[in-house]
Amino acid sequence: MKEEDFKKEVQTLVKMFPVYCRDKHKGQQKRSYSLKYGTLEINFEIELCPQCHELFAYALERLKECPHDPKPRCRKCPDPCYEREKYKQMARIMSYAGIKLGLSKAAKKLKNFFKFG
Repeated sequence: MKEEDFKKEVQTLVKMFPVYCRDKHKGQQKRSYSLKYGTLEINFEIELCPQCHELFAYALERLKECPHDPKPRCRKCPDPCYEREKYKQMARIMSYAGIKLGLSKAAKKLKNFFKFG
């Protein structure tokens, strides 16, 4: 996978995990991550509960090891690398957060549409 694609995939995970974790779990803790992929180095902090941090780290590892270029969506991958249970957890997170983020974007657009001045 190209470095730019890897960076976008990481950004997607960084956006989606906190949305799910804040709504579903308690006890979030901020943790720093430092990723190296080819010549790319990505550093960031993310606030998640211990369970979500564990799954997040697993997802990053799977992403780093993905041999496909371009990377397919995991559900359409001919060679799935996720453990079955972790795949189900990821699907739940991505679905929930995707809907929440989509609704918040739609709400912002509506709010801006009806703004006067």
